[in-house]
Amino acid sequence: MKKIKLVLETGEEYVGESVGYELDSIYSMGELVFNTSMTGYQEILSDPSYCDQIVVMTYPLIGNYGVNKDDFESLSPALKGMVLRESAEEGSNWRNEYSLRELLSRFKVPAIAGIDTRELTKKIRNRGVMKAVLVPVNYPTHNVQIILTNSLGTDQIPRVSIKTPIHFPGEGKRIVLMDFGYKKNILRSLLKRNCDVVVVPWNTSLEMIQSYRPQGILLSNGPGNPKDIPEVLPVIRNLQQHYPMFCICMGHQLFALANGADTEKLKFGHRGGNHPVKDLRLGKVFMSSQNHGYAVTTSSVAKSELEITQININDSTVEGLKHKTLPAFSVQYHPEACPGPEDTNWLFDDFLQSIRS
Repeated sequence: MKKIKLVLETGEEYVGESVGYELDSIYSMGELVFNTSMTGYQEILSDPSYCDQIVVMTYPLIGNYGVNKDDFESLSPALKGMVLRESAEEGSNWRNEYSLRELLSRFKVPAIAGIDTRELTKKIRNRGVMKAVLVPVNYPTHNVQIILTNSLGTDQIPRVSIKTPIHFPGEGKRIVLMDFGYKKNILRSLLKRNCDVVVVPWNTSLEMIQSYRPQGILLSNGPGNPKDIPEVLPVIRNLQQHYPMFCICMGHQLFALANGADTEKLKFGHRGGNHPVKDLRLGKVFMSSQNHGYAVTTSSVAKSELEITQININDSTVEGLKHKTLPAFSVQYHPEACPGPEDTNWLFDDFLQSIRS
């Protein structure tokens, strides 16, 4: 079995088995983050929100139910690598079509297995997310140190967003889905409700969106820092004046910025399928699937046009917002829920109800 090395920007090294794409003489650098989900590794791999990140899976066995053609969230992975305790060579499930190793190799995603992922997760929790690099074991140490001095990019959303609009016909309400790195299950959730969906690139103009004659706007999830694309904020401000709006994850953060609130980077983010969220209006707690490194600053909401509707039970961060006077609302988590629970799927119905109203 070929060996591979994970090197943190703090200088610590972990040597393990290569269970993905063979790096040979090249390297893969990204932001080191962790995900606490027990299942859903295929969805995590293909989620565009992981663009430029190396994902540590805290659950000790990954790949045990294989991979299938239906559960991809995008056409190809955008992440920089995976870190596993153990990688199953064969998947045991009736839907299994090929192994995790085959998927990683096919899409040129390096992965390391056989290291203590719990210990590594504790380091991330203590120090915060950090740069890391996957390299062959014989890669020169001096070169690794130079690589880790490089800055991570800020163009993740332009890279993962579609380049031309796509129409998915339906008999129901026409929804324009602004793509900041959308997961396919958001689209599936709309199509399941008979929506007529037009997916547009992240930087589509207000005039072009209006030309599609939408009845509602959905701002999608996506990778990186919402402040990297300030040019989209005036478009959001204009759209919310004319159409009901639903915003998810990155869309939630952009919605907040467009309405006078602020965002901040979390120490180690929220990534997993079991985050408890309390709806302040309903007085209920829902389990949610999350994947984000930034959050809306609680204190900034009071000075904005928004009000907080949901909070995170673990750390009290903002999980939901709604506009005080317009039919526009947002959530920080993923109500399309794949991977994760389906507690909050009703939010899509609420969105369509706001259009009918």
